[in-house]
Amino acid sequence: MTDRLDTTFAALADPTRRALLAQLARGEATVNELAAPHHLTLAAVSRHLTVLETAGLVAKTRRAQWRSCRLVAGPLQEVDDWMEGYRRFFADRFDRLAEHLADHSTDHPKETPP
Repeated sequence: MTDRLDTTFAALADPTRRALLAQLARGEATVNELAAPHHLTLAAVSRHLTVLETAGLVAKTRRAQWRSCRLVAGPLQEVDDWMEGYRRFFADRFDRLAEHLADHSTDHPKETPP
């Protein structure tokens, strides 16, 4: 799983690829549709899509002369599963901080102006 996580994180490291995934989260799109909001050539977008496809984040389909791309969420679920332990870690820390602040808020009551 570590190799797959490495590949997924490497693919997600680029802001253009993250933007392409965000577009695909709204639905299937052709390479032309994906390229439209970016100042990139179709070849550059295709290279980004190849990286995403290699990471298993994008699947390409062909219908007649149209080639569309769709988001594949499986690798993102693996990232989410991996991050769960860190979410619990931070949630526990925030809970302890909230308890600490609540315990100490009565130690120093607010001064009221004269």
